[in-house]
Amino acid sequence: MTTKNGTGEPSKTPGIVASPGPFGEANPETQTHRPAIAVLPLEGPRAYGAPGTPPFWTTGKKQAIGTARTDRSPVWFTVANGIITEVYYPRVDLANTRDLQFLLVGDKAEDFYEESKSTKSNVQLADPRALMWQISNRAWDGRFIIDKQVLTDPDRPALVMQVRIHTADGPHAPQGLRPYLLFAPHVADRGWENDACLKQVNNRLVLVANRHDTFVALVASLPFEEASAGYVGSSDGWTDLRNTGRLTNHFASATCGNVALCGRVGGDPSEPFTVALGFGQSAQDAVATAIASCDADFETLRNRYADGWHQYCDGLIDLSRAAGDAGTLYYLSAMVIAAHEDRENPGAHTASLAIPWGDSAGEKNRAGYHLVWPRDLYHAATARLAAGDAEGALSTLHYLAKTQREDGSWPQNFWVFGEPYWHGLQLDEIAFPVLLAWQLRHADALGKWNPYPSLIAPAACRIARVGPVTQQERWEENSGYSPSTLAAAIAALVCAAEFATEEKDPDAAAYFLSVADYWADHLEEWTYTHYGSVQGQSEYYERIASVLPNSPNDVGRVFLPVANLPPGVGSFEECAVIDGGFLELVRYGIRKADDKHIVKSVAAYDATCKVETPYGPCWHRYTHDGYGQKDDGSGYDGTGVGRAWPLLTGERGHYELAVGHSPHPLVCAMEQFATEGGMIPEQVWDTQDLPDKDLYLGRPTGSAAPLVWAHAEYVKLLRSQIDGAVFDCPPPVRARYTSNERSSAVPDLVIWKRNHKLRTASKDGVVRIEVYDAAALHWTRDGWRNAQHEPMKPMGHGVWIYDFPPGTCKAGGSLEFTFYWNDPGAWEGTNYVIAMH
Repeated sequence: MTTKNGTGEPSKTPGIVASPGPFGEANPETQTHRPAIAVLPLEGPRAYGAPGTPPFWTTGKKQAIGTARTDRSPVWFTVANGIITEVYYPRVDLANTRDLQFLLVGDKAEDFYEESKSTKSNVQLADPRALMWQISNRAWDGRFIIDKQVLTDPDRPALVMQVRIHTADGPHAPQGLRPYLLFAPHVADRGWENDACLKQVNNRLVLVANRHDTFVALVASLPFEEASAGYVGSSDGWTDLRNTGRLTNHFASATCGNVALCGRVGGDPSEPFTVALGFGQSAQDAVATAIASCDADFETLRNRYADGWHQYCDGLIDLSRAAGDAGTLYYLSAMVIAAHEDRENPGAHTASLAIPWGDSAGEKNRAGYHLVWPRDLYHAATARLAAGDAEGALSTLHYLAKTQREDGSWPQNFWVFGEPYWHGLQLDEIAFPVLLAWQLRHADALGKWNPYPSLIAPAACRIARVGPVTQQERWEENSGYSPSTLAAAIAALVCAAEFATEEKDPDAAAYFLSVADYWADHLEEWTYTHYGSVQGQSEYYERIASVLPNSPNDVGRVFLPVANLPPGVGSFEECAVIDGGFLELVRYGIRKADDKHIVKSVAAYDATCKVETPYGPCWHRYTHDGYGQKDDGSGYDGTGVGRAWPLLTGERGHYELAVGHSPHPLVCAMEQFATEGGMIPEQVWDTQDLPDKDLYLGRPTGSAAPLVWAHAEYVKLLRSQIDGAVFDCPPPVRARYTSNERSSAVPDLVIWKRNHKLRTASKDGVVRIEVYDAAALHWTRDGWRNAQHEPMKPMGHGVWIYDFPPGTCKAGGSLEFTFYWNDPGAWEGTNYVIAMH
């Protein structure tokens, strides 16, 4: 379904990739023709209590996710606390449910069991090479067990479960308990404005919800003997059953609110029965889909679903020998990454199907992590490449070409069809697509497509223009000179220069390399402090520097605002904040692993950010981080306490490999940080256990699991361990900066531009003036007693430069200059001065 423009390149139409309506119309190519059926509304009263209590999502700590491998089934599901939680349709960024669970209710007041809270869940893969799950939920008092197998119908947009509810000591239905299905829709990413109603099809009750033109229908092969629609917290089935033990209300509809549907399952639930959620763009389509999937032979569905994943896994490189668990998490990670890809927009991967702290975040966080971040997308694509799925990685590069903006950049994050969500500019997110293109070319996986003119050159020029300062670093909170951002940007410029050379664009190649060299040569000047104060360490790379770290203004006077902290606690001395981003300098080949600045920074980073757990070490993002579970175990709500991130254990594993140590202990740690279903989380709890909050040292918090970036880091660490070298380190970058490839005879270069105005420069280096419109440079070195007026040199791609050679000025002198702009033929009106030393 990749759009072409007739030249073999992906379309460069900015923004929209597909053309979804506001609530996500399905791709007509994926729709299955269904026979017409009579769907009749059930007559009855409308529920009271509108609009219901404020809606919330569910916990971000997922035990499992799944989807079929076919375009005919654009449905993705998540599992938490043993029940179905968010289900996505028709795009991977559109959630339509809060949860779907059983209630078992008896005649006594204490006979009320809510599956998600009254049972201990065990979630395991039903097949080691398919995202198909066996869930067994045992009541805390041992009274019953609910067994479920969960998948999506490969031929229809439907979720399907095979269920048995039986006693713990035998294959019998639990006596004295009536089973109900409780369904909480949050259609098209909203808990508000949902409609719920009961429909009848051939005397069969069907529970239907919708918001505008997206519909979802719930059916079971054991018919609902009674049902009701209602508003959450007032007239919904949960409230009715909790208060009375029975459905005393039988409401036919509840409109425009936070609604829920509830139906009592008839027959013998100890025998396997099927539950299906069907989706469509009309009630008729959704109901027809649900009934067809429910009535299909489950074993046939299971086999077809599994076959799709088997074929995918069979095409991967076997990296199991590097794992600590014989490859179980490797294949699961590869599937998890692939499962986050959209159907309508191939190559688009969301960061996670989870909504961090969704059970406390409410509607304000409707997007959660089901958005595209170019940084996370790079890691997903290179992990697929590392696992042998070059086609999947190439699809991502095509997608990035379609979503690239005219100025060569990408939005901070965006919906899968290209519409920006947040609008920050992150330099590394412009660099990573270039690095992905280089990795694909290095793997001979680009095919006949040449991404240089349409993707690489515009992106590299944007990097050079915007940097070295980034508006946001990789934690999306601060601007300045960031070691991790600069690492990706420098590597991307070197890789872009290699493309430019092959494309006979020597001026661009020289330009990209000169900028990369300038930034690489000044990393320590910009980001390394000698005045630090973390755990007795004074020298290290700062997390991010807004001023030069060793300038007089730095010591105790420059404060870095730190996000997510309570009011009044939001800033710290800039030189007292460290993260592990400097390790990217080694990962991408800009610094040696044993470079003295790196070694000192590792010591400082470990002293302040490392956490020992029963499963292995893990690291915080940075000192004073506030993004994470609060100390009392409650969820992050805009403020919190930063916790340890397993993906940083993977990054540290890559550094250990680079420095000559085995990364295997860190591989094993990442495996053990995962949920019981194998989902690697964004964060793990890093202090004493809080059993009442289900928080244990080294175990996942409520942030987000799975995190695609974490699974990708794990896969790449396995590949790197087997290769004996960091998988995504570009050799030309490493050769240039750690193998003395550059000639020592080349004088140092510094660059003046509007967003990086030099105040001083060395008389022994080259001083470059850089602008982005045709101009003449009017300059003097003797206070305008003598002046020169010379045209600036065009470098192509909208760049003009003028280089002052070494010795142009004497120490103590100065360069003073202004511009005459060719179009519109006007003077700048301002003079600029660079003092020479």
